[in-house]
Amino acid sequence: MSVRKAAMILSRCCWIVFVVLVLVGVFADPVLPFGLTFVPAAVAVAVTVVLGRLSGREVARTRPAVEVGPPVSGRWRALNSPADRVPSHGVHAYGQSYAIDVVAEPEAEGSRPPFRWLWPVVRRASDFPAFGAPLLAVADGTVVHASDGQRDHLSRNSGPALAYLMLVEASVRDMAGARRIVGNHLVLDLGGGTYALYAHLRRGSLRVRAGDTVRAGEQLARCGNSGNSTEPHVHFQLMDHPDPDVARGVPFTWRGIGVPANGETFVAETFVAKTSEAGADVAGADVRTG
Repeated sequence: MSVRKAAMILSRCCWIVFVVLVLVGVFADPVLPFGLTFVPAAVAVAVTVVLGRLSGREVARTRPAVEVGPPVSGRWRALNSPADRVPSHGVHAYGQSYAIDVVAEPEAEGSRPPFRWLWPVVRRASDFPAFGAPLLAVADGTVVHASDGQRDHLSRNSGPALAYLMLVEASVRDMAGARRIVGNHLVLDLGGGTYALYAHLRRGSLRVRAGDTVRAGEQLARCGNSGNSTEPHVHFQLMDHPDPDVARGVPFTWRGIGVPANGETFVAETFVAKTSEAGADVAGADVRTG
């Protein structure tokens, strides 16, 4: 086990101990003096800060962007893009320094439910156009990990639901580990020490499993709303290790477009490319701005 992995586990254990001590103090006689109750939390914060600074320094020395194809086809909008800031999601944890989120944006107005401050509090995942959209291999590679057993939960795209996600759900998922944060996910080994992570997959949608070899443009799974997700969307990132707990982010660029900025709409157009010695055709995608 690496030092970074051990540190991540230590941080989670400290938070769990802190929560247990607080609950015991509320419903029973305190186990420790009030001040000591916060020691585990302080240790967890310290570990997180140290890991974050180390990751930031390592990412600053990272290699050039790796060019790959887009993981989707159709019309999409970029959110939390590394074109605007690094780390794109506010933290370097889980190898997501250069991660990007994309949501489906059909031409038809009103196809994607907007954020609401009060009502409706939640929506079904199937109300969003990204839900069930095919996810494509961005390059030839080998499946390292594939799991799709977690449920697709209701949306968190309202004021009350987002508050619940940020204050309660995200913390619980973080204590449970990377698997609960990324939800159903897939990791591809692209070679050269580069791994592609697809997060928040739809439950039961995987078409591949660990050990399978895939070709660029091949359909791998479908977009869902599992894990730490506000609405059905694709979370994509490149990293230097298959385990998000120890991985550092690797910058990417999508062939033909680069990296779309926050709010930028792009269209990934389907194409057909030869992908096997037998000459089988597989649908893939090319990208242009929209």
